[in-house]
Amino acid sequence: MGVVGVVLAAGAGRRMGGPKALVGGWATPRTPLEETAARLHDGGCPRVLAVIGAEADAVRAAVGTAPPWLRLVEAADWPEGLGASIRAGLRAAGDATVALVSLVDLPDVRADVVARLLATVPLGERTLARAAYRGVPGHPVLIGRAWWPRVSELARGESGARDLFAAEEHLLVECGDLATGRDRDRP
Repeated sequence: MGVVGVVLAAGAGRRMGGPKALVGGWATPRTPLEETAARLHDGGCPRVLAVIGAEADAVRAAVGTAPPWLRLVEAADWPEGLGASIRAGLRAAGDATVALVSLVDLPDVRADVVARLLATVPLGERTLARAAYRGVPGHPVLIGRAWWPRVSELARGESGARDLFAAEEHLLVECGDLATGRDRDRP
């Protein structure tokens, strides 16, 4: 039960020059996947699932022996897009009540953003919330277990939970004082 962190890191990162889970450029010696997972864990997620796909064997080799709180989950259908990754992450979430879902390519979204989300939002099976940066909705998002079947139906191609958030009332938690929330993969 409780919260599980889900890092979406399966993409090939064509615009970035390699798999999103591995492409450097961050101010840390860890891979982007390891850094993002650690930020979710340090922010309050006792367990983190990292969804991988592109060059999965190379990602596993780079991560090596993962800490006990981190589990790599492979989305075999990752070329389909973000939707495949979120479906794989939610399937692997087991008996968690809430999934805190983040993208791997958000270098300035740190543990303090995760901690604010978890401290501000009432957590339960119907939780639906997301971080906002200067009023602009972004990631991470919190999705309660009751929404997982609907997300799995809607998540196709490059659309993860976007359509659910567009259709359903949810909380926005302002985090613009902590980060920009900018996706490293977007111009």
